[in-house]
Amino acid sequence: MSLHVLQRPGGGADLADWRRRARADLAETGLLTPVRRTLVPLVPIKAYFPDFLTPHQAPTRPQNPIDELADTPPLRVRREVDQLRRHAALPATLDDLARGNQRAITGLSDLAARYCRTAFAPHRTRMEHALGHERARLTRLLTDHGVEAMLAALSPRTRWRPPILETDYAIGRYEIHLRGRGLTLIPSYFCRYTPVALADPSLPPVLIFPAPRRTPVPGPGDALPNLLGTTRARILRCIGAATGCTTSELARQTGTSLSSASAHAQVLQRAGLIISVRHTNMVIHRITHLGTDLIRHRTPPSGNGLDPDI
Repeated sequence: MSLHVLQRPGGGADLADWRRRARADLAETGLLTPVRRTLVPLVPIKAYFPDFLTPHQAPTRPQNPIDELADTPPLRVRREVDQLRRHAALPATLDDLARGNQRAITGLSDLAARYCRTAFAPHRTRMEHALGHERARLTRLLTDHGVEAMLAALSPRTRWRPPILETDYAIGRYEIHLRGRGLTLIPSYFCRYTPVALADPSLPPVLIFPAPRRTPVPGPGDALPNLLGTTRARILRCIGAATGCTTSELARQTGTSLSSASAHAQVLQRAGLIISVRHTNMVIHRITHLGTDLIRHRTPPSGNGLDPDI
């Protein structure tokens, strides 16, 4: 999806900012030309691009996506690149990959890894916040109201009409029949318009959909970090912006360890700024009215049980 953003302007201020920064960083590191010659042709803004570029994480065999890309069977690479040729002309630089050459597959995964490190690093905090916000929102709906409520609120371009989930799609009518399989929902920072699914119906069902890109911006003269500490203030703002976060989400969004995020959340809970509720194997944190007032610099109304001298 990010390669589509590189190729086409638009998408709002956040994506325009990322596009400018990514192009500059790729040029500075000497990656811009290899990316244009190898990665961009594999992901044209067309009706199809190869599924092996979106590695599926098997729950029973978790693997780094870059490693999974490197382990793609040559036969599958040949088959999917051949299918890509029906939609777009491919440069000679992809001839070895099209033949399923193992060295070319390994080289592709290495280039993808360098691209991700270079293009995403400066923007990672903003990306993690947006994705964390959406995951927390859907998790809260799922745990509080059930799967149907979550599906009904999935995306403005998605409609839940039991037992069918309908969505706008870039290439017209396309159907995914689950046949008893689960559906993996993946919010994407770079998916701009309509959701995207894997093209091969035999692969595990996946739906990639746009995540709203929200960036919390502290107001001028913000004193919250001075009061709570920088990390704790960021954690409180993340919980407030998402109206609920898991501990893992907080760790990802603030760049802290899981244990550190948990410890900070416990302090905020003891201070009455958040409430934390355990649900199965995760803890969901939500901001309290007191926490909201603190973020917005409002004085709590009288009669709320607080000692006015505190």
